[in-house]
Amino acid sequence: MTAGIGHNNGPVMEAGQTYRAYQWRQAQRALMPEAIPLQIVRMRMRRATELGMSYKAYASVRRTSGHDILGLLFSSNALRIIGNGARMPEDERARLEAVVKASKLAMVHRPNHPGVVLAQNPELDATDAAPLFTDSWSAMRARLEQFVQTQQLPGNRVLVVGDAPLESEWATAARAAGYLPADAYFAQPLR
Repeated sequence: MTAGIGHNNGPVMEAGQTYRAYQWRQAQRALMPEAIPLQIVRMRMRRATELGMSYKAYASVRRTSGHDILGLLFSSNALRIIGNGARMPEDERARLEAVVKASKLAMVHRPNHPGVVLAQNPELDATDAAPLFTDSWSAMRARLEQFVQTQQLPGNRVLVVGDAPLESEWATAARAAGYLPADAYFAQPLR
């Protein structure tokens, strides 16, 4: 049955819909194991530590994207890089130094210059200018995708870490693995 004019494409109201939804949920549960094997949990806990993240945050991103994280894309706000050529604070610096087996990228807001920020913060692997708040969605997506591709990383394996409302949109625009607020990323104590 096709929807007519004025139909809002809401749930169907025909008989048996509740039972079909129940069957669908049962089929999904049957396909998914109840618990992840302990060896895999340990491996993922180790990987979360390598990325400087909590296991809970890593597991959430991993579950959503279905992939491991190969790159962390920070905004200069998330790294607390304020002022032209500023260095990030020691806590953020120590966290990035501890990250292994992942690229550490930064999108830098004005008045900072990407080259100066990279020179002042050797913990970073690459920097680029952040999309402007006035950029269109397509311009923002193009800037983010180009930067990630330049680093030879698949977008769906890069996690965006930001600290401003519009930066959360970077994850969607870049088709990234997900978005994590800076306070959640930096809250995990270093080991």
